[in-house]
Amino acid sequence: MADGDSGSERGGSSGGGGGGGGGGGFQHYQREPETQELASKRLDIQNKRFYLDVKQNAKGRFIKIAEVGAGGSKSRLTLSMSVAAEFRDYLGDFIEHYAQLGPSTPEQIAQSSGGDDTGPRRALKSEFLVRENRKYYLDLKENQRGRFLRIRQTVNRGPGFGVGVGGIPGAGLQAGQTIALPAQGLIEFRDALAKLIDDYGGDEEDLAGGGGAGGYSELPEGTSIMVDSKRFFFDVGSNKYGVFLRVSEVKPSYRNSITIPFKAWSKFGGAFSRYAEEMKEIQERHRDKMYERRAGEESEGDDVDDD
Repeated sequence: MADGDSGSERGGSSGGGGGGGGGGGFQHYQREPETQELASKRLDIQNKRFYLDVKQNAKGRFIKIAEVGAGGSKSRLTLSMSVAAEFRDYLGDFIEHYAQLGPSTPEQIAQSSGGDDTGPRRALKSEFLVRENRKYYLDLKENQRGRFLRIRQTVNRGPGFGVGVGGIPGAGLQAGQTIALPAQGLIEFRDALAKLIDDYGGDEEDLAGGGGAGGYSELPEGTSIMVDSKRFFFDVGSNKYGVFLRVSEVKPSYRNSITIPFKAWSKFGGAFSRYAEEMKEIQERHRDKMYERRAGEESEGDDVDDD
């Protein structure tokens, strides 16, 4: 049944492209016939259906996630297998955070939704991923209907991105796709995604590690540090150009990131260490001058008292 529904979902995707005007004919003409579906999983969570489809084409394997609402509306996300693994780990963090939350009060719900049950504003927890030409924003929110994880995907609009991750035609033209996963289904969704990654992600990891990433099948785990109201994320990734470190600066209303290729890590590290040492010396000289100034002021005060 899941396979049949997944096929209908694919047909809906084609029809949706045609509904967008002139772009529909372009998408139909550019569709890659070599894309194969390897597995499909259907999840029924509250009044929504979610499909997780593992697919493969000349660019590799990827997972398409589709949400079908009660009225038949559809939203889709596309994850490469490497991003899907990171996505699975982030889901674990959201599951732990959700488990620690107590029941919401009417006041908290009103504050989070601004009094509008269709427009949640305050996120209970937020994370985001930036990989190649795609960004993924994860926000745990709540409204009158309950708590849910909103997942939004945006794609780089720049030239040369007419075909995105997984070889999806026209992906570079997308303004963004969003799905909303009820919090009660987070564990079921994470487990289904993890099973697909375990069953079909091995070859993709070997390909990513043995291709342009310099032959590394394992990479260091990401980490983060908190400085005042900012959090800095350090994530090691790889693509056809090699291994890189993405440093992301995140504030409640601001996100920015830079990517540092592996060959420049030692130079960046040396520059940081040098500046750290120089600033330490500057701070010590400044501290010494402050002590000397205070000592001079106290000495002048003693001379006045003696007079």
